[in-house]
Amino acid sequence: MDSSIISEIRTTIVDIPIRRPHKFAVLTIDTQSLLLVSVETRDGTVGIGEGVVPGGPWWGGESIEGMKALIDGYLTPLLIGEDAHRPSFLAHRLDRMIGGSEFAKAAVEMALWDLSGKAAGIPVHRLLGGAHRDRLPVTWALGAETADVVIAEARAKLEQGSHTSFKLKMGAGEPAADVARIAAVAADLAEKARLSVDLNGSWDLLIAERYLPELTAAGVSLFEQPVPRWDVPAMSRLAELLTAPVMADESLRSPQDAARLCTARAADILAVKIPKCGGITNVTAIGAVAESFGIQCFGGTTIESSIGTAAALHTYCAMPSLVAGSELFGTLLLCDDLVVEPIGLRDGHLHLPTGPGFGVELDERKVKRYARAS
Repeated sequence: MDSSIISEIRTTIVDIPIRRPHKFAVLTIDTQSLLLVSVETRDGTVGIGEGVVPGGPWWGGESIEGMKALIDGYLTPLLIGEDAHRPSFLAHRLDRMIGGSEFAKAAVEMALWDLSGKAAGIPVHRLLGGAHRDRLPVTWALGAETADVVIAEARAKLEQGSHTSFKLKMGAGEPAADVARIAAVAADLAEKARLSVDLNGSWDLLIAERYLPELTAAGVSLFEQPVPRWDVPAMSRLAELLTAPVMADESLRSPQDAARLCTARAADILAVKIPKCGGITNVTAIGAVAESFGIQCFGGTTIESSIGTAAALHTYCAMPSLVAGSELFGTLLLCDDLVVEPIGLRDGHLHLPTGPGFGVELDERKVKRYARAS
């Protein structure tokens, strides 16, 4: 009997409250839903993955409920009986057999990497070629609330010494008022912190050309996805126009997207996220494309628990091109976690776990507490 053969895949939806409402361009959340994926082999080794979307299907087109149905009904039959220690091969197989559905496939592939590391007795970053760094700085994401609210939150973080880099959401309001709000925050944080903004593709090129130079003059140091993900020519125009870097997020899902963006000079920085890119295998491939063009990568977040955060740390720390920082603030925003020893911030950084697999242990009591009733 081959001990590495996949014998069972289980999925569980959990709902965890967050510490304060988080406002995106189009909605506000006060709870984060996660999909736990457990992959078990015949010898009893279990790998844990996590499926997560930021705020539901508006952002990436997938929902937690849909991911569970897809994994249970379609991905599991494709994987039962396969060798779990071939995560990259199985990721490519899923890509051939299942169109799109990057978030669902990423959750399963994540569990395969964790399982492979545990079976080998080594951290996942060693399976990926070894770490280039052992920690990552963390940008704190502020919502799209009023200037006084976000200023108060940013000041508190500065006083705690936990963060000196902040990202604000834009696009929820009328452009001129939104710009005035961000300018007020930038003025208050001038010479104290680095400030970037994320529009989640809310503006068109005409509005972006009109207002983003004003934000550059106000002190904003980076612009994330100002225009819709499909408008690569507009991204190219803004990258040429602005002195502050333009970062692609929604426009980037695959290595092919990375090649297209880099060739078009449509981004100064590429924001990678394990869920939106379809898994660790694709993220590392995107990093290689970026490196070949001399483009930096940034470690994005989808508001993960310590499971997804640990997976991201192993992946991002093993990428030579990921030198633009990260925003892995998910564990800091959630009111609780799903592992025995949650990943926390030390000296403004998240540190690379050293145990086998992702180096985190699932807390079954927490899973039962937050599991959604079926």
